[in-house]
Amino acid sequence: MSQTQATKTQTAAKRHPLPRTEPGNLLIGERHQLILELLNRDGRVLVSELSNSLGISPITIRKDLDHLEAQHLLQRTHGGALPPSTSTLIDPSVKEKEQQQTEEKRRIAAAAVGLVKEGQCVLLDSGTTVMAIARALRKFSNLTIVTNAANVAAELSDTGFEIILTGGTLRKNSLSLVGPLAEDVLKQIRADILFLGVDGFDPKIGVTTPNVLESRVNRAMVSASRKVVAVCDSTKFGRSSMALIVPPTAIHTVITDSQALGAHVKMLRSAGIEVIVV
Repeated sequence: MSQTQATKTQTAAKRHPLPRTEPGNLLIGERHQLILELLNRDGRVLVSELSNSLGISPITIRKDLDHLEAQHLLQRTHGGALPPSTSTLIDPSVKEKEQQQTEEKRRIAAAAVGLVKEGQCVLLDSGTTVMAIARALRKFSNLTIVTNAANVAAELSDTGFEIILTGGTLRKNSLSLVGPLAEDVLKQIRADILFLGVDGFDPKIGVTTPNVLESRVNRAMVSASRKVVAVCDSTKFGRSSMALIVPPTAIHTVITDSQALGAHVKMLRSAGIEVIVV
């Protein structure tokens, strides 16, 4: 490395210091998530910086990066890692998603509302599949709806439901509210059921989304819910995005369409997850 490059690296490190933590304080999954968040923030991670910051040997960090690369969540480079190929980072707009798998989403929504009971507190994520569920919930008369999706709240605004918006910063691409305010509100909620939309679902890795802030809010939703239902059409299986939301073990039920590969369905059921195929 040239002196100029070294100076630039040192300057970047001072400008964006890595969070310090005590050795051994992080679980493996938490360490992986932190690496991905730093990658999303800075555009790259270095083995030396991660080792220093986390108090973990370079060998372990390299194994972490190799593991994340195998999941298509980053690209390994000499001395560190870069973001994955753009195909795993695509974040389509709501309008674009509304035109995709419309019939499958309708069937998934019909099955989803079959899990809801009158008087329950229902937590709704953002996304077009969850929007289809919101419309199908109109057959109920007494529900409390908690959501971080501005369009979902607007869709149900003329019902008799009590509607709670989490607050937060609006992500215009998804019309969802993210950030610390949304996370803090969700810490005070205890929902009967969560319908979680996903951008990617790898039965080995878990559910993922292209946006780290979105993933943090989604994890808060999972923690706030007695029953977690992932709703995803078959095109979402086998795909991974930048930010991990939760591993498969955090999901109670998956609702998908009949085009889902039998191997994926079998893997989920073997893990003790209820799979509803419509």
